[in-house]
Amino acid sequence: MDKVKTERTWIVVFVACFLGLLVDGMDLIMLSITLPSLMEEFNIDKIQAGLIATWSLVGMAVGGIAGGWLSDRFGRVKMATWMMVLFSIGTCLLGFAQTYDQFIVIRFIAAIGMGAEYTIMTMLMAEYVPTKKRTTVLGTIQAAYSLGYLVAALLAGAILPAYGWRPLYFIAIIPVVLALYIRRKIPEPEGWKERAQAKKQEGNKNEWTTIFKEPKTRKIFMFWALTATFLQFAYYGVGTWLPTYIVTDLGFDFKQMTGYLVGTYAAAILGKILAGWLADRYGRKTMFLVGGFSTAILLPIVYLYNSPTNIILLLTILGFLYGIPYAVNATYMNESFPTHIRGTAVGGSYNIGRIGSAMAPVLIGLIAHYQSIGFGLATLGIAYVLAAVIPALFIREKMYDPFENKENVDAGEKENSTAERKKNAIEIKTM
Repeated sequence: MDKVKTERTWIVVFVACFLGLLVDGMDLIMLSITLPSLMEEFNIDKIQAGLIATWSLVGMAVGGIAGGWLSDRFGRVKMATWMMVLFSIGTCLLGFAQTYDQFIVIRFIAAIGMGAEYTIMTMLMAEYVPTKKRTTVLGTIQAAYSLGYLVAALLAGAILPAYGWRPLYFIAIIPVVLALYIRRKIPEPEGWKERAQAKKQEGNKNEWTTIFKEPKTRKIFMFWALTATFLQFAYYGVGTWLPTYIVTDLGFDFKQMTGYLVGTYAAAILGKILAGWLADRYGRKTMFLVGGFSTAILLPIVYLYNSPTNIILLLTILGFLYGIPYAVNATYMNESFPTHIRGTAVGGSYNIGRIGSAMAPVLIGLIAHYQSIGFGLATLGIAYVLAAVIPALFIREKMYDPFENKENVDAGEKENSTAERKKNAIEIKTM
């Protein structure tokens, strides 16, 4: 009976997290798709348009850092629920914005909930999935983000030409229903509940102090913050400006743009699921490197060698490749920190990186002002290379197992201690 109940809970958690990231992805890409319309509506240039995306990323960073810490303190499910309500209502209110300044302020507030919800949902899923299939499942969860992009593109193609950009944001109120369902149906992970109970007995220790007090944890935290900076700089730079690039640089109309985006995002769904499956078999580092380097090579090719006959193929390949590091990222990071500080450490390092990457949209806008959007996108290949190299050189895989209820000893320390015992035994024999 317990096994049946556990299996049922796992499925409910998966569906809820998948749907949560789907609507998160819809809300995120809605800005990119409506950016040309917003530029016309508010009479703003490309640099000002880039600032909207930049403030969105800053808001997501604030939400991710705060949400990770709050989830360690008050629970993964509870905070995921409230943050989903925040970004749903906030995004809906964007449809009522009458000025550029109003839009930025509301978007910043909504983005706080969006960033927190992403951090907490991926961590919640990691704590429910066994190690051997964790990246496959989390890669599929990441594909929900791309599916959200796809749904948003289809909705935009049907709604925007006839009714304008505002109704697209009104749709965001729907996830409130999902938030209420999550709160009622999903229990907190056993590992978090055990740690919460232990904290009551030991006294509440500050999670940030714990992270920076331990040299090894501090080092891994800083490496992940750097990795997250370069990864998000590249990923959000591409995601923010790709729709506008198709319209302005390539000269396609809106309906053609949404058609091309559908192909790109559909390929991204497949790419993330396949990358997660391969990472469970060949390693997190391997797929991180493959995704980072292949995208870095392709971005300049898209800029330099696109033509009316090959652009669909190039954008489809780009969609397949550029999300591969993201398919692996959540698993890799969550396995790098123990349960009692996981929310704070993952939310902190990932979203400090988001703050660092917040200049990407406005930087591409600045480059586009003097050169072209395509040239700006091509330069993002450098960030993809750096994002792949740092974890490959400095961050081990599977350091902790989020699925275990009790705190694990670092996997590498287990291996080292075993090797040390064998070495000592050999030395004793030779003596």
